[in-house]
Amino acid sequence: MKRIGEKIVLEEKEKNGIKFLSFPSLEKTGIVRHLFSTRAGGVSEGIFSSMNLSFTRGDNPDSVLENYRRIAGVLECDMEDFVCSDQTHTTNVRITGSKDAGKGVIREKDYTDVDGLITNEPGVVLATFYADCVPLYFVDPVKKAIGLSHSGWRGTVNKMGLKTVRMMQETYGTDPEDVVAAIGPSICMSCYEVGSEVAEEFLKAFPKREEQKEILREKENGKYILNLWKANYFIMREAGIKEENISVTDICTCCNGEELFSHRQSQGKRGNLGAFLGLLKG
Repeated sequence: MKRIGEKIVLEEKEKNGIKFLSFPSLEKTGIVRHLFSTRAGGVSEGIFSSMNLSFTRGDNPDSVLENYRRIAGVLECDMEDFVCSDQTHTTNVRITGSKDAGKGVIREKDYTDVDGLITNEPGVVLATFYADCVPLYFVDPVKKAIGLSHSGWRGTVNKMGLKTVRMMQETYGTDPEDVVAAIGPSICMSCYEVGSEVAEEFLKAFPKREEQKEILREKENGKYILNLWKANYFIMREAGIKEENISVTDICTCCNGEELFSHRQSQGKRGNLGAFLGLLKG
């Protein structure tokens, strides 16, 4: 898999024939199970080949369900343990737990417009979905609470990461300095061209000149390239998370379109990847 930079941040792993990605920094907390899926190891076919985790893009629902069963096997949990987001590019964060167990996989969701999930209940496995947008993982090893949020450009410019941490503070008493966080596989700056209207929103959201220089670069055609990884890093720092506690992905979804779903690379003909995070029991 192609990587950005010299340092390996994400580990490539395989279990039961399923290939996935994992952050050593999250594993070291000793209190969570997590992964970021790849395209490999599922049963879906065609443009959804093979580990598609979306029921809403036209794939065979039985294939998607089998893919979830396989992911559950890797995580050593049951499909009933998953709680899924309902992503619409908001910054809404839902406090969840066993009351929502299975929703989005084996039970219908009774909530909408939820791009972030938090819980302090062991056994519950949070799930959010991607094909270029940014997964944000948060682990509080002191209060034993977690958060998992989806942040595309809209979520990023509206500081989804900050809102997730604030919700964990209000709900569980989380101290941001205790949080171990990770910015997951997503589109890199080299692949992500945006128009001036998007660039202007980021300039407003990030008024510091030194941050603007790292987030945006203007191209000769009047377009800009946007660094969502760096923007979300700055947001995590603003939330109070220590620099040494933040892992930033070295893997771009768009650069790795054969192994990861990418909306841009596939021109929308694709399935969804999944980010999963759950507190261990015991």
